[in-house]
Amino acid sequence: MLGTLLLPLLAPLFAREAVGLSSSPFAPGTTAEDVTAGIDLRGRTALVTGCSSGIGLETMRVLAMRGAHVIGTARTQDKAREACSGVAGSTTPVALELSDFDSVVACAGAVRALDMPIDMLICNAGIVLDTHEQVRGLEKQFVVNHLGHFLLVDRVIDRVKAAPQGRVVVLGSGDHGRAPPGGIQFDDLSGKSWYARGYSHSKLANGLFSLELARRLQGTRATSNCVTPGHARTNILRNVGSNYRDDARTPAQAAATPCHVATSPTLATANGLYFRDGQAVAPDPMQRDAAMARRLWQVSENLVRDHLA
Repeated sequence: MLGTLLLPLLAPLFAREAVGLSSSPFAPGTTAEDVTAGIDLRGRTALVTGCSSGIGLETMRVLAMRGAHVIGTARTQDKAREACSGVAGSTTPVALELSDFDSVVACAGAVRALDMPIDMLICNAGIVLDTHEQVRGLEKQFVVNHLGHFLLVDRVIDRVKAAPQGRVVVLGSGDHGRAPPGGIQFDDLSGKSWYARGYSHSKLANGLFSLELARRLQGTRATSNCVTPGHARTNILRNVGSNYRDDARTPAQAAATPCHVATSPTLATANGLYFRDGQAVAPDPMQRDAAMARRLWQVSENLVRDHLA
């Protein structure tokens, strides 16, 4: 069950899945430029992970075009610098290897050294694997897609709270409903028996993390929401054959919902929601499980305890 603080806001949304929080500006082919048209982001700062290509690069480009100062992260400083140099506007490149917790700590330190509030923190970076790979004995997609971002947010969340209305936007996926039976595999996070559903497992973790973060942000000016960009033709499937459906979205289209949720004035109080195509919709029941979300938070804290702020 969802926490009582979120139920009044979420109940009508789940009952009217197609309506969402407000009338959506989306139509077939809607892009990030379309949904941010007329929005002035001058004086605001965004932190976007995975800025070197795909959705992250397009998100950084559009936010910078609208006037935001964008801190763009990539796996190496060279990749981040190359991506930032190709974008018009104010950008700062920072290295972030999400599978390396020391790198996450260093990235957070570099962000904090800029000494500015973070108005938009967009947790975009991610990987897809079809083999069983581990980091620190944990399934790798769980580490990269969830734990690395969990640690990053922990170390910079005070900067988000310091903004006039800071927003955390976590990129999830419609695939979260294909997670292993029972949801997060707390009794075996090695992935040995369920790695074939590892991506879906990590995306469920993203959604649950966003939900619990939203609960913890109640009473502050900051919010947390999860979004699905939809199936998009980016580099994310490079490790699994790059097989995309014919209806795959372009990065410009896939970046529309993350940019909308990060910038729209109509969503200033939206918190603890899941967005698809610009509208708040009902995720799979597992991603609405507040008890599972709280347990995931506690387990995640234990797994990265030596690196927490």
